[in-house]
Amino acid sequence: MARIRLTNKRRKALIGLTFVSPWIVGFLIFTMYPMLHSMFLSFHRVKITPTGIKTTYVGFENYKYAIFSDPAFVEKVLKYLQEMALNVPIIVVFSLIIALLINQKIKFRGLFRTIFFLPVIITSGPVINELLNQGATSIPNIEQYGLFTMIENSLNPVIAEPIMYLFKQIIMVLWFSGVQILIFLAGLQKVDQSIYEAARIDGASSWEIFWKVTLPDLMPLVIVNVIYTIVYVSTFALNEIIILIKNNMFSTITGFGYATAVAWVYFIIIMLMLAIWTGLLSMKKR
Repeated sequence: MARIRLTNKRRKALIGLTFVSPWIVGFLIFTMYPMLHSMFLSFHRVKITPTGIKTTYVGFENYKYAIFSDPAFVEKVLKYLQEMALNVPIIVVFSLIIALLINQKIKFRGLFRTIFFLPVIITSGPVINELLNQGATSIPNIEQYGLFTMIENSLNPVIAEPIMYLFKQIIMVLWFSGVQILIFLAGLQKVDQSIYEAARIDGASSWEIFWKVTLPDLMPLVIVNVIYTIVYVSTFALNEIIILIKNNMFSTITGFGYATAVAWVYFIIIMLMLAIWTGLLSMKKR
C-alpha cells in the first residue's frame, strides 16, 4: 500500500483544518439547517396551529412587501445605514487613538487596558437598555453647552455631525470599542521598533512616522476591526431592525414567514456593507 507523503504546506493546512474543525462541525449541525429552513419559510406564509406548523407558498411576496410596502422596515434600514456610516469610522478611529495612547510606557498601563475592555465583559442588552433609559449614554444637556453650539455653527455639517454624534453617544462608542482596542494594541506591539528608530534617525516626525510606518502596518487590522464593528453593531440585541424582526415573528398578522424574509433582506444588506467597506479599505491599502 502506497504511503501518502505530506509536504510541509499540506501538513500546515491539515493542522489549521484540525483547529477549525470544531467550528465547522458546529456550523454544519447547529447553524446550516436553521439557515436553510429559515430561507424555506421566507417563501411561505406560516401559521402555527394546535396540530402543528402549516405553510402556504407565496413566492417572493414576503420580500416584496418588506422592500416596497413596509414603511417601518424601510425607515429602520435607512436609519441603520446612516448610523453605520457614522458608527464604523468613529468607533475604529476612536479605538486606534485609545490603543496608541495606552500603548505608551506609562504607569498603570495594565489598569487602563482593563478599564477600556471592561464594558465588553459586562455588556448585555438589558444593561445598555437601562443606561439608555436613564440617559447615561451621553453627556447630560450637551446641546446647551457653548462648545456644542460653536461646533454646530462654525464647522461644515459633514465634519460637525460626526463630532456631535461622538459627544452624544460617547458611552456607546466606548462600549463597542473594547475588542477593537485590544486588536490594535496587539498590532502595535508587533511593529518592529527598529523601523521607528530608523525613521527618527532620518528625521521623520511623530506625525510622519504614524502615517508612513504605523498605519500601513495596521491596515490589515483596520479591515478586521471594520468587519467586527459592522457585524457586532448589526447583530446587537437592541438594534431596531433586530427588534422589528422579533416583533414580526410573534405577530399574528405577519408571522414567521415575513420575519424570516426581513431577516434575509437584512442579512444581504449587512453583506453589502461588509463588501463596500472592505473593498474601499483594500483599495486604500494598495
